[in-house]
Amino acid sequence: MRVLVVEDEEIMAEAVGAGLRRHGFAVDVALDGVGGLERALGQRYDVIVLDRDLPGMHGDEVCRRVVAGRTGARVLMLTAAGGLSDRVAGLNLGADDYLPKPFAFAEVVARIDALVRRGAAIRPPVLEIGDLTVDTPRRRVVRGGRAVNLTAKEFGVLAVLAAEPEVVVSAEELLERVWDENADPFTNAVRVTMVGLRRKLGDPPVIETVRAAGYRLLPGPAAGS
Repeated sequence: MRVLVVEDEEIMAEAVGAGLRRHGFAVDVALDGVGGLERALGQRYDVIVLDRDLPGMHGDEVCRRVVAGRTGARVLMLTAAGGLSDRVAGLNLGADDYLPKPFAFAEVVARIDALVRRGAAIRPPVLEIGDLTVDTPRRRVVRGGRAVNLTAKEFGVLAVLAAEPEVVVSAEELLERVWDENADPFTNAVRVTMVGLRRKLGDPPVIETVRAAGYRLLPGPAAGS
């Protein structure tokens, strides 16, 4: 899951970004409204954590343009003004959720998870493909009854593939969806991550490389078969 944090208080922005990365998110940070809008319209994000009071361009205008741009990103708006009228105004702009400052970091994570699930409402939060179970809210993976301990990037790659089994996903798309904007487009990070992921998932293999196209998750044997 890829998240954009738009917050002008640099210490808070970096703290939120670092905390989200520890929870397995790929995170980009913008410190003003103009930069935030450029990233929101130029990159693909699952959720945008958007401060309302921003320099350069007010968060209300950023939200309005993000929604008008049909980016598909869910917007979690943050503000120091927590009154009912402020919450209503933010939601009327198209924000999907609203969180007043100060906030507990655990609540930010929970709300982001909820927004991602809402954005993919047609898919259950726990994905079962053959004998493989991918619990996206808890970031847990089980294969054939055995718990599989994955890194954040390995889990991110698996979650993307598991969302649409048998659909080929290119290395470029995986890099865009699982890594942040600082990832080198010529890096071999996807390949290296895939090697570790396959090794941990074990045999028989469930991830197929489609030459010159990308990767896809195979259905595999059913649990208990």
